[in-house]
Amino acid sequence: MALAERLSNLGTETAFAVSLAAADWASQGNRVYPFHLGDINLPTPANIAEAMNVAIAEGKTGYCPAAGIMPLREALAHDVGRRRGLRYEPANVVVQPGGKPVIGKFVQTVMNPGEAVLYPNPGYPIYESMIEYYGGQSLAYRYVQTDTGFAIDLEHLRGLIAAAGGRVRAIIYNNLQNPLGCESTPQEMQSIADIAIEHDLVVLADEAYFEMRYSGDSHSIAALPGMQERTVILYTFSKKFAMTGWRLGAAVAPLPIAESIAKLNTNDESCTTHFVQAAGVEGITGPADGAKAILDELRRRRDAAWDELAQIDGLVCPKPDATFYVFPKVTALMARMGFTDVSEFATAALRHTGVSFCTRKHFGRPQPGEQDHFVRFAYSGLSVADIQAGLAGLRGWTDS
Repeated sequence: MALAERLSNLGTETAFAVSLAAADWASQGNRVYPFHLGDINLPTPANIAEAMNVAIAEGKTGYCPAAGIMPLREALAHDVGRRRGLRYEPANVVVQPGGKPVIGKFVQTVMNPGEAVLYPNPGYPIYESMIEYYGGQSLAYRYVQTDTGFAIDLEHLRGLIAAAGGRVRAIIYNNLQNPLGCESTPQEMQSIADIAIEHDLVVLADEAYFEMRYSGDSHSIAALPGMQERTVILYTFSKKFAMTGWRLGAAVAPLPIAESIAKLNTNDESCTTHFVQAAGVEGITGPADGAKAILDELRRRRDAAWDELAQIDGLVCPKPDATFYVFPKVTALMARMGFTDVSEFATAALRHTGVSFCTRKHFGRPQPGEQDHFVRFAYSGLSVADIQAGLAGLRGWTDS
């Protein structure tokens, strides 16, 4: 049977591949500490779950508008706008079955086959996958190490645009970044905005972690002068409300793009589940206690993970203010232990300690000239006690 050739361009979310190895090790009776997958093992706030139950009891189990039910679009327009100092109308909001569909629908809407889209690398692997699946040229812009974490290599980014000769259509910008856990300075964000305006680029602002921060304030590139009319915000309920499996998100976009994404909704899935959307309304408009409790617990987990990792000789780990990831450099640690391949290091760590994590290789093709080794720990799916036990075991192995 011959399958479509474009399937060869389709990647995957590589953290799930690590899950298979971890599950296989666990099936052999071994204890596994799953730092590899950014899921949240905390319950969705009870008021949100109850709102879903009420909606089901009221018969909200059939089709609903492709762009989303009006109460949710109104709530999101107000909430997203208020938190970013912007004004949005319900017409700017298109509800999705999760945040991830926004990526593919953005690419389909703004990019023709053969055109180019800039995306971060290391970064969420679905960016690269969607650009290439829909026949585009994926241009990976890179990060450089700083004293406090990472910064976008702006010179490299500008060089990519110049070399593409006018074929760049859009840029994907993930502030509060997965996997790095970093965020832009105001100057860096303004530079990205200036580049977008200068080259007439449409921006996908992946703001999945906009409200998942432990100190400071989040800022949106859409709020900078001249940017709202060229920026699509990716919003998801997965993180803030621990609703990863509910599959609820939205694109908040300029009207022409919003209308096009709504048309794609009609063709792809008809609509997002009605009773799940009703639960989303409660999440946005109801009491904030549940979301605050989730963030408070994630802060405790962040602190526990960083405290343990900081004690490992040869591991360099900035302490992030947002997301639920740490992305330490392990170059010196690997050298001390005799490893030259980061994948072999990760496999050995799993076999000796049960600690499972992703490596830099799971977040886009490594770029020419990369010499340091990095790994990513997601601490959102483990209790503080398990974080401490798992990473203490990792430290003991690295010191042996």
